Amino acid sequence: MIASILGGIAANPWARAALRYGAIALAIVLFLFSIRFSDERIGRIAERHETSENANEIQRRMLEAAARRPRNRDDLVDRLRDGGF
Repeated sequence: MIASILGGIAANPWARAALRYGAIALAIVLFLFSIRFSDERIGRIAERHETSENANEIQRRMLEAAARRPRNRDDLVDRLRDGGF
């Protein structure tokens, strides 16, 4: 049964042309879907990168602030007397 259907499609030139154009249309649709999904993935990666950049910037500011802190009580007293805070 299946062999006779496939044989009929292979014998009919209109059916072969329809299958050819159908295969081309299917390939184009699948290509467009793959582009869409890769764009979504790229968007997620860019968002993750932006979030990590913000976190790194905050951590860098915290480390710079920690580097400027007084080392001991005497340094703290000197800063308070000078009005450095």
